[in-house]
Amino acid sequence: MVDYSKLIDAPTWAFIQATDAGYPPDAVALTIAEQRGVYDRMCRAFHRGYPPGITASDVAIAGVPCRIYGGQGPTIVYLHGGGFVVGGLESHDDICAELRATTGLTVIAVDYRLSPEHLHPAALDDALAVIRAELAQGPVLLAGDSAGGNLAAACAHILRGAAILGQVLIYPGLGGDLNRGSYVTHAKAPLLTSDDVLYYRDIRHGAPPPDGDATVAPLQDSDFTGLPPTVTFGAECDPLCDDASSYAAALIAAGGRAHFFLEPGLVHGYLRARRRAPRAEASFTRITTALSALARGDWPYGDPA
Repeated sequence: MVDYSKLIDAPTWAFIQATDAGYPPDAVALTIAEQRGVYDRMCRAFHRGYPPGITASDVAIAGVPCRIYGGQGPTIVYLHGGGFVVGGLESHDDICAELRATTGLTVIAVDYRLSPEHLHPAALDDALAVIRAELAQGPVLLAGDSAGGNLAAACAHILRGAAILGQVLIYPGLGGDLNRGSYVTHAKAPLLTSDDVLYYRDIRHGAPPPDGDATVAPLQDSDFTGLPPTVTFGAECDPLCDDASSYAAALIAAGGRAHFFLEPGLVHGYLRARRRAPRAEASFTRITTALSALARGDWPYGDPA
């Protein structure tokens, strides 16, 4: 039994409690409309506004609604989390604005279609359409959290060999083994449980997904060669944690460049705690540092011997 009272520090507990107050732990029992309503209200409560000098504009790219935070190139295409069910341009608005402010890079947030109205591969198709349109203009970086990390990785596999400078995956769900590792150890973690993971996995398809489909579960691909340099972040107190480490290990085993950060004592969704909890703030710094390094073509993490 995990003792979260020891693993998780006081500032992170305060973040968990503030999140639960807006988005209850049993939210998956609500209707889809109710889930989106409470999630949107919770995101608004955490919204920090834009850093000075940052602006954004809403446009359609390849027919997909997007929000552009203008900066220098290359462009970061950001795919938001939310279990493929909730979230959009508003849910991660201030996160994207701070990514732009910290890296100086242009950030494009993608408002992909959500389940259950639009089943797989609708969200993937939208992400691919935007990325392909941006690749026609020049190199890109991919980034995403949770479900968005899944989409980013799936796109990287499909677009293998394209001018993708790198990908940064933040507590991504990549289709790992639900019967072992962090899925079992942290099955009852705060903010995301293994039961929640099953709910979001199945609602994306209207049924349990097929096995071995890398467009659904990038970890189930049979080929990890030719993928872009990748930095993954796993929250220690999260059933998805091992997906981030296993994915990085698979790329390294295939001869690629990858680095995994285990974020001690952090929980799923900690991006919203980046100005509330020192551990989350330190991780956000590592995230922006990784994006900046990949944009320059640098790999500061060393390669396995």
